[in-house]
Amino acid sequence: MEISTLTMYHCLAFVWYCFVVSSIMHVRTEERPSEVFLYAGQWKYLTVLNLVLQAVFYGVSFLADVLRLIKKLRCAKCVISSRDLLFSVLAFPVSTFVCISFWTLYAYNRELVYPKSLDGVIPLWLNHAMHTAVLPFAVLEILATPHRYPAKKKGVILLGFVAFLYISWVLWIYSVTGEWVYPLFASFSPAGLAAFFAGSLAVIISFYNFGEFLNRMIWGDSIVILDYRRKGK
Repeated sequence: MEISTLTMYHCLAFVWYCFVVSSIMHVRTEERPSEVFLYAGQWKYLTVLNLVLQAVFYGVSFLADVLRLIKKLRCAKCVISSRDLLFSVLAFPVSTFVCISFWTLYAYNRELVYPKSLDGVIPLWLNHAMHTAVLPFAVLEILATPHRYPAKKKGVILLGFVAFLYISWVLWIYSVTGEWVYPLFASFSPAGLAAFFAGSLAVIISFYNFGEFLNRMIWGDSIVILDYRRKGK
């Protein structure tokens, strides 16, 4: 994709995610089901945190494109490295996980992840913006431009660390409120919950590996050339 086209795409994606986050933030307090938006508000939900992550990623991507357009290549190199790390370790695997896990559980029993009471609060388009559109955006990003993935061990450790932080946040909220972020968690024993978290981590790591595979399959030698140029050899 030409740099000017890529810049426009990243700009529009950034604006879109900012709009979606703003829409979530402006759900009126009196309309929120009491059992859903209590302690920590929206900031306990992986879906909402992912939207903020995507907004940050596309903002960084847009900045990198602008720096390339104005020939600030030294600055662009640093920003592109940050962009690639964000995308490979977080933006792609988390978006894929949010989309697939949400709709899988929704099909099984929606009350476990998205109570029916939310239908009167969050419009259908916003539900799909949060839980459906994130995956096509992530795939389109792979198709639009190559990304340099970190060493496998480094990437998995970083992803695992972020997953640990979110699990810690979920457990902290439960320790304070006595309520689980998602009703699904209440159906598990402590051992079952630990197994669920471990399984979820394995799934999201598999999505990380899948993103790396797609990136390599689509761009192949372009990634090698990209590495070569960034190392300045």
